[in-house]
Amino acid sequence: MFSIFKVFFGLGWISFGGPAAHIGYFRQTFVEKLNWLSDKDYAQIVALSQFLPGPGSSQVGFAIGYKKGGLSGACMAFLGFTLPSIVIMLLLAVLSSQLTESTLFQSVVHGLKLLAVVVVADATWGMYKNFCQSRLSVTLCVITALGLLLIPSIGTQVSLLLLCAMVGAVKLQDRQTQPPSSHKISLIPLSLFALLLFGLPLLSRFLPEISLFSDFFQAGSLVFGGGHVVLPLLQNIVGDQLTQEAFLAGYATAQAVPGPMFTFATYIGYQLLPNTPIFGALLATLAVFLPGFLLLLSVLKNWQTLASNALVSGALNGVNASVVGLLLSALYQPVFVSAVVSGLDIAAVILGFYLLKQWKIPIVYLVLLFAVSGVGISHL
Repeated sequence: MFSIFKVFFGLGWISFGGPAAHIGYFRQTFVEKLNWLSDKDYAQIVALSQFLPGPGSSQVGFAIGYKKGGLSGACMAFLGFTLPSIVIMLLLAVLSSQLTESTLFQSVVHGLKLLAVVVVADATWGMYKNFCQSRLSVTLCVITALGLLLIPSIGTQVSLLLLCAMVGAVKLQDRQTQPPSSHKISLIPLSLFALLLFGLPLLSRFLPEISLFSDFFQAGSLVFGGGHVVLPLLQNIVGDQLTQEAFLAGYATAQAVPGPMFTFATYIGYQLLPNTPIFGALLATLAVFLPGFLLLLSVLKNWQTLASNALVSGALNGVNASVVGLLLSALYQPVFVSAVVSGLDIAAVILGFYLLKQWKIPIVYLVLLFAVSGVGISHL
């Protein structure tokens, strides 16, 4: 359990760049470096996370921990990966907007965004080589990328994933398959999810803590497509309890710190329970992550068996190709366009990719290098 926690805790301090970059960090660590799972198993987990509401990259990490050490391993993975971001967001909630106005801080963040370009590009290329080996799979990848670039929306993403799944179920079936298990859904986590989703609102008027937990649980249950989608939901929760300036400062900071963007809830929970701010921060954080994990546990246990079915395996092959297209579109928007604004930036990206692929420089050293590079670029 400690080894799982240690690896994810290290990643939690260096995983900058949002969900797409996190998927790249995870793949490099758990597929290429540690060999905890195969590229095929990893792609299946990524594909599953795309269909469920909640924080996609955190669900991927949770699933990897589950495969390595069961439910305890999954909890250690979540705690390790999320704890650094929670600590940082708590500190920023205390210090308010002072750090976000610092030129040095902004320069470091810019350098780390450039590193995210390198990581996502590496993940995209690696997964393309593994899952786009036929003309049809390449076509599905390209269709997904074009669709999301032309019509970027959650509806487009889900529609394309479903389309590629249907095409793959018919045309991309694996030759060696087995019938699926008759037990496809774990009822306990699914029942707990339904109980909290519909029962908490009935109890929310009794205690402000229950109301806070209910609001953030509802938000976590409705978020498809990653951390950015949580913004309007949390804004509705906050209402007039937090100034617009403080809200946007917290949101901007959440994008700049490592780890999952859902820890924006840590910042808001701290503000919404002024009498017990630390408790409010932790309660809001647990509530916003919990729905996605409960839904993941509902299907994850038998996901491997289900995936061995001919139709399901074909659908997954189609989805895997689509996920590559999804990463390809994410490489451009939001990763590339929010980071690369000059020739110096693209030079840093090329150098970083060279160091990563040819010299196998560990990510932790690349984080330091790009942090310093961001400061240097800002002075040129």
